[in-house]
Amino acid sequence: MLDLKLIREHPQEIKQALVELNTTAPIDEILEADARRRSLLTEVEELKAQLNATSKQIPRVEADTRPRLIAEMRALGDRIKELDEQVRQVEGVLGELLLQVPNLPGPSVPVGPDETHNVVVRTPGEMRQFDFPPRPHWEIMQELEIIDFERGVKLSGTRFYVLLGDGARLQRALITYMLDLHTTRHGYREAYPPYLVKRDCMVGTGQLPKFADNLYRDEQDDLWLIPTAEVPLTNYFREEILEAADLPQRLVGYTACFRREQMAAGKDTRGIKRGHQFDKVELVKITTPETSLQELHGLIRDAEEVLASLGLPYRVVQMCTGDLAFSAAVKFDLEVWSPGVAEWLEVSSCSLFNDFQARRMNLRYRPSPGAKPQFAHTMNGSGVALPRTLISVIENYQQADGSVLIPEALRSYLGGQERIGPPGSRPRER
Repeated sequence: MLDLKLIREHPQEIKQALVELNTTAPIDEILEADARRRSLLTEVEELKAQLNATSKQIPRVEADTRPRLIAEMRALGDRIKELDEQVRQVEGVLGELLLQVPNLPGPSVPVGPDETHNVVVRTPGEMRQFDFPPRPHWEIMQELEIIDFERGVKLSGTRFYVLLGDGARLQRALITYMLDLHTTRHGYREAYPPYLVKRDCMVGTGQLPKFADNLYRDEQDDLWLIPTAEVPLTNYFREEILEAADLPQRLVGYTACFRREQMAAGKDTRGIKRGHQFDKVELVKITTPETSLQELHGLIRDAEEVLASLGLPYRVVQMCTGDLAFSAAVKFDLEVWSPGVAEWLEVSSCSLFNDFQARRMNLRYRPSPGAKPQFAHTMNGSGVALPRTLISVIENYQQADGSVLIPEALRSYLGGQERIGPPGSRPRER
């Protein structure tokens, strides 16, 4: 949420930023509601002052005058109650309007209308050179019998699947490896949060009200299935005042994620690139404004180390204004190269929100003992997301004989296993 004072004092700058973001927001409606609210508050204060003055007159006037003054006080009181209700209604409307305004892009964000204007920052490492045509992951995994698409659809419908045997073990190894890396090397505290959260949590991180159609909800209790661990991990400190000495807070958590993906007809229909349920290891930081940009780049490096240590070709891409997420002020994507599908697949979006989320969830910190609380800065990024990382491992480590080598970093998590071979070459699973 943007500071209302900022919108009030710089409406044209906000409107220009919306043009650069290639979006719209009800700025004029906000200004009208704000003016109406302030007008009502002024009238209420004037009436309260008049009521106070009249009440002081009553003991000093003649007895036959008192009934008239008392009647005037009652009328003033009724009018004040009426105006207070109007203020409450206008504030409700104003609050809903403010929730529709996206964050403003940071000064370093490239200006452009869409993803074609994103900037590739760096492409570390080298792509593997194959001496055979690389195949897509769905062919490899089905031949190795480590995935079952048909029964996944039978259980839950389209865009669902079941990982089996070494496929499930490999995914579990990736998750555990990432958690260990971030907790032992990068200084994050592990958290295992609920998968269902209250509406206020979704509002706090910016999923509601804008993206309600993409979310799953339990209507009876008004609980929402999380689309990412960002939601519970960032809201962990909602409505709290932290001390500057306790910042930055660094949290990492593994969760399943649930999104009602609106997929284009015929696009990404094969494989496991897109689904309504997927796993993710998420990194969240809460910082002071002075250190937030530095901490964002540290978070990006933490996510990069996962991909580099797995030996996966990847690149870092900065989003332009027209491709920024609703809540983000700055956003960098990490994309891995997957040779079987011949695509760069996004496995992490590392975003800085400044105080945008903190205002929505009233998350503050005290710069020094006894100082006035200020809104904190928040950021997050996947560290990293599945199943696309699994796709990249399968496709980059595929062998000519159809087997898949296991990255060295993961072998200890799989009991020293070095490759996934055809079903007949593996010990019988029990």
